[in-house]
Amino acid sequence: MTARRPLIAGNWKMNGGLAQVDGLAGALARRLADTAERPFDMLVCPPATLVAAVAGEVLGSPLMVGGQDCHTAESGAHTGDIAAAMLRELGASHVIVGHSERRADHGEDDATVKAKAEAALAAGLVAIVCIGETLAQRDAGETLAVNRRQLVGSLPAGATPANTVIAYEPVWAIGTGRTASPEQAQEVHAMIRQVLGESLGAEAAGAMRLLYGGSMKPGNAAELMAQPDIDGGLIGGASLKVDDFWAIAQAVQ
Repeated sequence: MTARRPLIAGNWKMNGGLAQVDGLAGALARRLADTAERPFDMLVCPPATLVAAVAGEVLGSPLMVGGQDCHTAESGAHTGDIAAAMLRELGASHVIVGHSERRADHGEDDATVKAKAEAALAAGLVAIVCIGETLAQRDAGETLAVNRRQLVGSLPAGATPANTVIAYEPVWAIGTGRTASPEQAQEVHAMIRQVLGESLGAEAAGAMRLLYGGSMKPGNAAELMAQPDIDGGLIGGASLKVDDFWAIAQAVQ
């Protein structure tokens, strides 16, 4: 199996202000700089209003910065939207696309997510493509089928382990305090890697990072990331607290 370097990614969602530029991002950057052994990569995705300030604050540190969404187009009459190239210009290296909150709140389907991911790749960003089932779908026994369909429909053309990350986020576990068991999460991650192998080949599939999202926190991070196909986390609430987010990173084995 190809060795994959875990990625600990924080999605601040619609939280944070100027105080978090130094208090959260700056504090994490300093901890990273003071840590000799870092067996993981760390990324924070603040609201678009803070991307430039956070990127400036952490410049020169190992902490990476990403956006939470981008438009499918390079530019145009899209009031309130932000293009992938704009994020890149602000200092972002990554962007989240297809988060379940975007899919639910803004009606984004797989084709839209794929187009956003392709726009991200074209702008030189790493796309973090999110997929996940609802509680009703899990209860109906549709978990693997739903995630397979979303993955196939959302995977950008030209995806490689260097430019694409897949995040499995069961909708029923986001912000609810409920977490998929390590076995439940691993089952889906293993299926994702199998499908990636069918699309990209075994070598690329074996090298692509797969993240778990859905109420990952210090208390459950180690057992989740100990699973063979879980390569880190896309963390929501716990990423807003320096100590909690750092503790999750320290759970990398």
